Amino acid sequence: MTISPQTDAPLSQGWQWSPGYAALGSPFLTPVPTQALPHPYLVAYSASAALLVGLDADAFDSSSWQQVLAGNATPQGCQATASVYSGHQFGVWAGQLGDGRATLLGEIAPPQQHAGVAHEFQLKGAGLTPFSRMGDGRAVLRSSIREFLCSEAMHALGIPTTRALCIMGSDAPVYREQIETAAVVTRLAPSFIRFGHFEHFSFRNQHAELKTLADYVITRYYPECLATQQFNGNPYCALLQAVTSRTARLLAQWQAVGFCHGVMNTDNMSILGLTMDYGPFQFLDAFDPGHICNHSDTQGRYAFHKQPNVAYWNLHCLAQALLPLIEDPALATAALETYKTDYPQAFDACLAAKLGFGAASAATQTLAHAVLQLLATDRVDYTIFWRRLSHWARACDPADASVRDLFVNRAEIDAWLLQYSELLAHVPRAVAADLMLKTNPQYVLRNHLGEVAIQAAQKKDFVPLAQLLAVLEHPFDEHPAYASYADFPPDWASSIAISCSS
Repeated sequence: MTISPQTDAPLSQGWQWSPGYAALGSPFLTPVPTQALPHPYLVAYSASAALLVGLDADAFDSSSWQQVLAGNATPQGCQATASVYSGHQFGVWAGQLGDGRATLLGEIAPPQQHAGVAHEFQLKGAGLTPFSRMGDGRAVLRSSIREFLCSEAMHALGIPTTRALCIMGSDAPVYREQIETAAVVTRLAPSFIRFGHFEHFSFRNQHAELKTLADYVITRYYPECLATQQFNGNPYCALLQAVTSRTARLLAQWQAVGFCHGVMNTDNMSILGLTMDYGPFQFLDAFDPGHICNHSDTQGRYAFHKQPNVAYWNLHCLAQALLPLIEDPALATAALETYKTDYPQAFDACLAAKLGFGAASAATQTLAHAVLQLLATDRVDYTIFWRRLSHWARACDPADASVRDLFVNRAEIDAWLLQYSELLAHVPRAVAADLMLKTNPQYVLRNHLGEVAIQAAQKKDFVPLAQLLAVLEHPFDEHPAYASYADFPPDWASSIAISCSS
């Protein structure tokens, strides 16, 4: 096997590399060489994500770090690896999958006195691995920009997510539906372990390896499960319940902000409850509960309104994978049952906050679900409605038509606004409005905004990308200079097709 050349890519004082998950070795991971990216150049980086691994802006100007971030070299003492996993894709068992174009360099741990946690350091698009199947191991600039922007946008929205450190580009051609150029995006997360990792070893009846994996995850990320008093003290069932609860809260946040993932296969589900694998995602424009953002999803399995139930189905797959360790199906079922209460409670809490209330109640539930129906009937722009309502709530002025003008059926929204203003009378309106303005973003990563940045970047103009990132990093601020980013999408936006190659 060819080993990637090594280089001195220094970390900040006290920060250090460690193998992390790679320490488990075979059969969990396979050493791989990264594939050189010809003549790489920096496209963009996230200063916020860089803080997670102790890097500053100078690192991205460093030739040694640029070689690492392009996959042309590995830091001294690091070995690139690719992990194996399996999974269900579009509801069908797909068998062995694995990191087909992602390589793990290890994890970077902060100094002991630092409040942060260790983050795995993964390059996406750094070349072939044993799990590339029919692929070429490469990522294209277009999809890398989408993943980079959405990772950082979701973090700024307060939604758990993997992070994106930077994008390195190249003029090297990559063949997809058309010829595109190559890129490598560096992703960060406390762990990239997926439901599919557990499915892989369970399906193969490799129960010793399954236990090793589960013990690693519990010890590193869910230590409270070791001392559980629930489920007859079974830590693996406690793990299932903890993952179920995190996933429920994540899905509530997705639905509340109007985020459609597009490809919720079990191999794209994080064991830590993070949003991961940004492919054919979309933030809703007009509110359509049945919206299908993935052009490849011809059956609509991953339509927006189906996401919470799909997550529950995926958790059942995880439960099945853990059953050799849990042993009692009744215990696994009990752990899964928490989703039926955790998700609606979390979603109702999100909706209450969007309405300006610190806690959900029967009244906020009724109002929220009623307005969602009105939004769906009139196909009202989801983000614009909630932001305008946030400003409207401060005065509840009947003469302010900014909200009602979004609707075709004025009588129904007028009646709803009257009910809403009556409920708001029980709380300080300024407090409610402030909460709403911190909950309902002015800016989300609409497809057309990303497309404009992509088209400019393909011409080596990275200014629009940097400007868009700066706005998305503070989505609740007004940003008057970039107010057009919050406008209704242009007509041509509806022609943007995104698929599993996006």
